[in-house]
Amino acid sequence: MTASPLDGIKVLDFSELLPGPFFTQSLADLGATVIKVERPPHGDNARLLGAGGFEAVNRGKRSLVVDLKQEDSRAELYALADDADIVVETYRPGVMTRLGMDAATLRARNPRLIYVSVTGYGQDGPWAHWPGHDINYLAAAGALALTGTEDEWPASNLGLPVADLCGASSALSATLAALYQRTATGEGQYLDVSITDAVLHWMTARIGAFRNDGKSDLASQRAVTVSKPAYGAFACNDGRHITIAALEDHFWIRLVQALDMGPFADTDYFKMSMRKTAADAINQHIASLCRERGADELLQDLTSRDIPAAPVLAPSDLHEVPQFSDRDMWASEGELALPRFPVRLAGARDAVGAPTLDDYRQHKDS
Repeated sequence: MTASPLDGIKVLDFSELLPGPFFTQSLADLGATVIKVERPPHGDNARLLGAGGFEAVNRGKRSLVVDLKQEDSRAELYALADDADIVVETYRPGVMTRLGMDAATLRARNPRLIYVSVTGYGQDGPWAHWPGHDINYLAAAGALALTGTEDEWPASNLGLPVADLCGASSALSATLAALYQRTATGEGQYLDVSITDAVLHWMTARIGAFRNDGKSDLASQRAVTVSKPAYGAFACNDGRHITIAALEDHFWIRLVQALDMGPFADTDYFKMSMRKTAADAINQHIASLCRERGADELLQDLTSRDIPAAPVLAPSDLHEVPQFSDRDMWASEGELALPRFPVRLAGARDAVGAPTLDDYRQHKDS
């Protein structure tokens, strides 16, 4: 059997809730051994907020309940950290130092250790000690200001915790890079992951476009971000929605051939620069056409003509979608099955089963 990508990598995971556990879940999916360190009496607060959410991002880990304020407990953790490749923590800056489990202390004992702190705003700066959640980080990084409609600006709910998942993804990529770098240097390092910085990094393409187009005020920035011609979600006559994204000129020409675009079929609109000036009117026209047709029939018509279109699917529908089952994307069975790590690597195996509280000692010799 092929070894998993992170076979033999040991992770000591002090993280709670979503960003840190989602990051370490990915490490577990890639074959790392993850020991989840939890505080008494109830462990990770996610256990109280919802068992399903907890299980989804803690599969395949082991739980170790430790009171970090007790010296004998710290001795047990020092021994585990001495043998670990990665330590992950999500406390506010300074907490792990007070507990004697900070990067300097652990890396002095184990120089090969990669120590990862995932926080809302990073370890320094005037916001470093602020509490926060996903919407705060999106707002602080400039992303939230680009969302919503005139009636609801900015949008208060994007449906996914984008900032949390963005921070987790940045932590994963940086950690894997640090592991690779260690093969050359023999040394670990400290990684200060700010969720807000990660969102700011994702703003790169938007900021670049604003700079190039001279869009320096928020109104114009929102206009080009929110309103794109032939781009959006459109209601059909059966109550379902589809998305259309005919941005490029060649896709637009195909859309004109597929739908009666009326005045917008004129060749003047074959250039994006012209379509941008009438984006709202174009989308209103497309919306009126979509309301006259059923979703399946319209989707088949558009995709058969090589026009970017897709159905708007609800989470409960996903397990029945052939696209995902054909790609073997499910790590569990049935409705609302859990997706697996999205890139299949040789030897990767699904991490299954959330840990019961403090089950590490029961299994550590097995």
